[in-house]
Amino acid sequence: MPRYRWLILVLVIVLVLPSCAKKEVVPVEEVEEPVEETPPPPPPPPPLEEEEPVEEVEPLVLEDVFFDFDKYTIKAEYQEVLSRNAEMLLSRPDAKLLIEGHCDERGTKEYNLSLGEKRAKAVIDYYVTYGISSSRLSMISYGEEKPFSAGHNEDAWTLNRRAHMVLK
Repeated sequence: MPRYRWLILVLVIVLVLPSCAKKEVVPVEEVEEPVEETPPPPPPPPPLEEEEPVEEVEPLVLEDVFFDFDKYTIKAEYQEVLSRNAEMLLSRPDAKLLIEGHCDERGTKEYNLSLGEKRAKAVIDYYVTYGISSSRLSMISYGEEKPFSAGHNEDAWTLNRRAHMVLK
């Protein structure tokens, strides 16, 4: 009997498999989507009438001045710097300037604020003497609060004793 079972099983497989293989594959129809036409680009605008060329103005770059320890007098080498700065300011009558007075970290906070103010005032006095209107100039003292260099030696202190020019 076991032989017949195998024979029956083989017959069933032979009869079923060919019927599966005879299935017909039906191709799927591809639907073409309509392609939208892009409109042509607009024509270029007509040439404009000749305009006068706009004069490019160079940005003002003003130099800082540096001071000796515990001093607010302007050294001769920095008088030349301030003269160049003043000439640039005179060429731009609409420019306004903020002068920031700075000190190194030595001294009390109150002393350094006072010294920074004296340094900024010395620069303003120079500019006014040169011909810059005092209404275009303002000042602030930061004392030791905004150091240019974070070091704690003479090289850093030399860079921190300054009057910094900020265009407004």
